[in-house]
Amino acid sequence: MFVEFDWLGAMTESPIMMVLGVCSVITFGIALERLYYFRKRKGNADLVLTGALESLRRGDFSEAIARCRNNTHPVGTVAAEIMECHLSRPVDTEETMQVVLSQQKMLLERNTSMLGTMAAVAPLIGLLGTVWGIMRAFHDMASSGSAGPSVVAAGVAEALVTTAAGLVIAVPAVLLFNHFNRSMNTMLTVSENHARSLRVALTEAVEAATDDIAGSSRMTRETTESTDLTVEKASPETVESLAV
Repeated sequence: MFVEFDWLGAMTESPIMMVLGVCSVITFGIALERLYYFRKRKGNADLVLTGALESLRRGDFSEAIARCRNNTHPVGTVAAEIMECHLSRPVDTEETMQVVLSQQKMLLERNTSMLGTMAAVAPLIGLLGTVWGIMRAFHDMASSGSAGPSVVAAGVAEALVTTAAGLVIAVPAVLLFNHFNRSMNTMLTVSENHARSLRVALTEAVEAATDDIAGSSRMTRETTESTDLTVEKASPETVESLAV
């Protein structure tokens, strides 16, 4: 039925079908672009977390940040920005996290609102086509003075076709809109959780490195003080012999 239907003729004769045709092209284009973008940003968040944690345990902060930068998942950008901020400005880490997450959200939800708009508007445009077709049917009846099937068939067909076209556009748009929103929320939640885990690990690594430096300095100071004390307790002849 759909194959034999003259879609081109229906679009040229009905302005509503032309509008629905434009809506279908926009919906299809946005769907393809967002599918490609989400596929490109999918990445492996768990792999980023594991690799960065290994680098942090070794005390290699730059390698941990580089591992995050090289991943396409949003967690890579979020974690790298947070670790860099935590090393330079620990007080601003939480604010930086919120800013970076907002930036990633804007990138992920770009154009998805248009899908939601098409999902809401397309059935209304189809309903408008229904009203338009019924008006056309009554106009043809009034012009011909007859109510035969051949007279009203064109208007009724236009009314039904535009309704069906509006639903055909709206249903995939709703499905894709919900799918993209679900994927976006999942990716952002994973990014925030992994980034917080890395921040905790980074804090522990920094404290451990600081303790090691402090311990080395204390040992060096104690060794120096012990040497000075030994020299003070030695006899003048021993001191002179040490000096020689």
